Amino acid sequence: MIKVAILGCGGLGQNMALLIEQKKEFKLVGICDRNAYFFNENGISGLTVKDAKAVERIKSSTVSSNPINDLISTHKDKIDAIFIALPNLPNEFIPNIAKEIVSLGFSGVIVDALKRTKAVEMINNMDPAFKSANILYLTGCGATPGLLTAAAALAAQSFVEVLDVTITFGVGIANWDMYKSTIREDIAHLEGFNPAIVSKMTDDEIIKELEKRNGILELHHMEHADDIMLELASVCSRDRVTTGGIVDTRNPKKPISTNVKITGKTFEGKISTHQFILGDETTMAANVNGPILGYMKSGLWLYDLGVRGALTSAQIMPHFGVAKEGYLEIQKKQSSEVILQQ
Repeated sequence: MIKVAILGCGGLGQNMALLIEQKKEFKLVGICDRNAYFFNENGISGLTVKDAKAVERIKSSTVSSNPINDLISTHKDKIDAIFIALPNLPNEFIPNIAKEIVSLGFSGVIVDALKRTKAVEMINNMDPAFKSANILYLTGCGATPGLLTAAAALAAQSFVEVLDVTITFGVGIANWDMYKSTIREDIAHLEGFNPAIVSKMTDDEIIKELEKRNGILELHHMEHADDIMLELASVCSRDRVTTGGIVDTRNPKKPISTNVKITGKTFEGKISTHQFILGDETTMAANVNGPILGYMKSGLWLYDLGVRGALTSAQIMPHFGVAKEGYLEIQKKQSSEVILQQ
């Protein structure tokens, strides 16, 4: 049984609690938000989390001024994996949370659904710290980056050169209160905005901005971590990756179908395009939280094999190119690390 803690009790955190309840190999044992934490080694019901909507409303929860610290420092030995379901505004917020977890002495697997390139770069640069702390950190493991990025890495195997990766997503949201953080992160991608600006905006200011746009956010050429992730996986340079989409913040139906197109050159010299389309019936929560748990399982498998450090979801796929450090050098280093740990 994989014992999981969720940091964050917004829309993704609540729906992850419901999903874990339907996954027999997982057990939710801890959850926190900005005001409180709750730990129960026997398991926490997804419905309990969903109905409460805030951790402090859960019976027997502990109100705290530093809930992440209190949850992990007190119960770290009873947690196998952590899902960071917190809003990443500004860019360094979740990387700073990761630093805090390292300082608390947790060892195990951490998974996030980070979106922005700069944030994933920050996590990637923490690789030595994670290795020293006996942590395997998997970043960018949601839908995009995540599911679609991994699909691009897999589809790349048909080609000898990847010329273009275009990710286009459609998201329908009918619950502003549940997905405030997600909407804020999307607004930060609009022209004239950035994470620093949006993090200072009030809810009323966000609502006014949505009203100006009739609830529709059209996003183009986003600073989205699919680019750095495919570059780190040696699929293609980041300038060949484009991410954009449409978010309807007033209707649950997707305004367009979510898809990724991978164009490349085959060994026969032909140019072709693969396309992977997600079903319109799958929600954002399903397409983010499902892959998160899948990568969490892969992370625990790799952890048992002795792998530590920072990896992206695209790197846990069939490899397309050879990393700059060199495949054999990486394998030798990992083997020596495993021996040292034993």
